[in-house]
Amino acid sequence: MQKFILSTAVLALTAGAGLADTVRMGTEGQYPPYNFIDDNGEVAGFEREVGDKLCELAELECEWVTNEWDSIIPNLVAGNYDTIIAGMSITEEREEVIDFTQDYYPPTGSIYLAMDDGVDLEGGVVAAQAATIQASYVAETGATLLEFATPDETIAAVMNGEADAVFADKDFLLPYADEGELMVVGEEIPLGSGIGMGLRESDTELKEKFNAAIDEMKADGSLNTLLDKYFGEGTGTY
Repeated sequence: MQKFILSTAVLALTAGAGLADTVRMGTEGQYPPYNFIDDNGEVAGFEREVGDKLCELAELECEWVTNEWDSIIPNLVAGNYDTIIAGMSITEEREEVIDFTQDYYPPTGSIYLAMDDGVDLEGGVVAAQAATIQASYVAETGATLLEFATPDETIAAVMNGEADAVFADKDFLLPYADEGELMVVGEEIPLGSGIGMGLRESDTELKEKFNAAIDEMKADGSLNTLLDKYFGEGTGTY
């Protein structure tokens, strides 16, 4: 799950407004299995299925839009879409600017991947996606932080020798380890407080509708079913 650290200050909208006819669901589309673009050019993945079900339960008409990660919060605040559903961890810093629903994915950890297990994680060069709490964590370890705009670029940096390791959410990185060219090194690091939907602070009615829908998915087991489907049996613990 992606962990975004605000790189610039943005002003939250203060004026309240009623629900729009169509709720625009903003995502990145580059972070499988959370969200990605399929062969038909459509948003797909865990969050597409969760989001569609939440809209159905909340009786909302929804459409999906994509936005680059580093501007995903400013463009929510600016009104370019109505929610963020993009593997975004709930953090105190983000809550200074936007609001969150309850979590729809429990807290998880981040890991390092490298070409070999002898890398220096605290003194070497570590790649991370820009504006994430993984990047912030790496900067505090003493390692040289190498930031990239997209998660795929962080993988490429390790593969081409530009970085010694990459640090990101384990659910994103583990498939690369399974392919055999990269390996998990070091320990799993717990970061974040679970993943929720981001909303403008003024959209209290929309937050209530989605919170009620998340409650329903947790109660009927459908959220656990999707968690197990995308992240492995036993992931769903609600």
